[in-house]
Amino acid sequence: MDTYADLVFLGGRVVTVDAGFSVASALAVTGGIITAVGGQDDVAPLVGPGTRVVDLRGATLLPGINDSHLHGCAFGMATPPLSLDLGHPAVSSLADVAEAVREAVGRVPDGQWITGHGWDTGYLDECVSDPSRLPSRRDLDAVSPDHPVVLYSFSGHATWVNSTALELIGIDRHTVAPPGGAIVADEAGEPTGLLHEGAQSLVQNALPPLSRQERTDAIRSTLATLARLGVTSYTEPGLGPGGDGIMRGALGAETLEIYRRLLADGELTARLGVLLLPTGMASTAEEFARTLTALGESGASDPRRLAIHGVKIFADGIVPNKTAWMHEPYVGGGCGSLCVGGATDAERIAEIDAMIRHAHAAGHQLGVHVTGDRAIDTVADAFAAAMAEHPRPDARHYVIHGDFLTEHSMKLLAAHGFGVNMNPTIKWTVADMEEEFVGAGRAAYAWPYRDAIDAGVRVASGSDAPVTYPDWRQGVATMMLRESKAAGRVSGPEQRIGLAEAIRTYTIDAAWQDFADDWKGSLEPGKVADLCVLAGDLLTADPHDIPEMPVVLTVVDGQVVHNTLRD
Repeated sequence: MDTYADLVFLGGRVVTVDAGFSVASALAVTGGIITAVGGQDDVAPLVGPGTRVVDLRGATLLPGINDSHLHGCAFGMATPPLSLDLGHPAVSSLADVAEAVREAVGRVPDGQWITGHGWDTGYLDECVSDPSRLPSRRDLDAVSPDHPVVLYSFSGHATWVNSTALELIGIDRHTVAPPGGAIVADEAGEPTGLLHEGAQSLVQNALPPLSRQERTDAIRSTLATLARLGVTSYTEPGLGPGGDGIMRGALGAETLEIYRRLLADGELTARLGVLLLPTGMASTAEEFARTLTALGESGASDPRRLAIHGVKIFADGIVPNKTAWMHEPYVGGGCGSLCVGGATDAERIAEIDAMIRHAHAAGHQLGVHVTGDRAIDTVADAFAAAMAEHPRPDARHYVIHGDFLTEHSMKLLAAHGFGVNMNPTIKWTVADMEEEFVGAGRAAYAWPYRDAIDAGVRVASGSDAPVTYPDWRQGVATMMLRESKAAGRVSGPEQRIGLAEAIRTYTIDAAWQDFADDWKGSLEPGKVADLCVLAGDLLTADPHDIPEMPVVLTVVDGQVVHNTLRD
């Protein structure tokens, strides 16, 4: 035999995710490429004296997981030890948050900013028992009168600060919020310490930007976590000038340069796709076009390891802040709006249309953050209009989140070969709380996986970390069960999908989003050896048990990056 395999797997469930979702029992890897898939007889001739043979002992071998929407640098910065963990179940009340801040005050030098991430009013006891009770600077002032405190919500669309931080930032009752933002005030007109959407930039502009070392450490932390989870590819959905004011610049242009350095140094242990972020919220089409042109070409030395796929645009906000643009009013009134520049709905529609048309004509893939049904229809219409004006056979534009996809939007996306990037772990997290904003019917419908797939839309899944923890196993379980995190209630059972469909959203269809489904995303000869091994038989597991099935081996490009499986 001229060429023996470097790595052979035997005795497991090899879930190929090929067109027929066929299941084999053995797989061979040579030079970072899958060279054989089948039974033991198919790989036996490839076993030589230097071949590493892994007995799976009934474990499940999958294509490496592709988290198609994950803020890598921000996730690293938002998790311990770089930030306080304020998500559920780490904290369960406003009092718990205050205690975590109090402990941090005792650890850090005088005057240093204290940061935390992950608070969610849907899991804070005081807010659950009284929905009108919101986090306030007064909750933090008693425990941190001297240290400025900035606490980011799980969604990234709201920030909670104390009085010291407000003073340093320069926010008082006379401060006018930036376009697309809100400074929450109490009955006396004084700021409460809550900032929504674009108003968060006031905080970011006051904070010292992340240093190169802090960014590097954050990304390294994320890469280590992803290796343990079996994630071999992810998309950074927005890096550029528009991200300089988000989480101390974690989404800024310098972060992309650090990724390039990690790639050059051999430290980038997951494949990375990037959307450029020319501008943030409330920008105009003119500003967007000017900044995008100034960014120029952003190629990489190894596009299979780091690729610039396209451009991100923000179209609206999110449902819990009532900033997603909806056809029907929220509970309590209001429909939200588009978040781009413009004084009227018509002007804002024209602006988003012009942005999409410009980026499409320039040859970019577009990923558009859009959550409300009216905003999604607007974006889908703009995609179709741009395609009609400048036909491109394989643009692969997609809506990001797509919480309330309509039948109209699905038909347009499917007809033009566009996609949607959904977030099952966000569905799991917010299913209970969304009812108070949009009512039971719309809350149950949110993230309509079944309808989208049946309509022929290509669906990829992502965690939106740090919004949720990047655990695809929980995502798969949620797509199959539609059960909520807090109460375990079923939310929209008619939108359930099967295991095979759920796995595709994290593998081959996520690879499609990356323009890479011809060389990754399934276990077929000739494709790269990006692999994830899950203890036990995933195909027969109770969906409730999937989140607890250990990832025991992760392989990227034929190289082991995580291993707790004994050969």
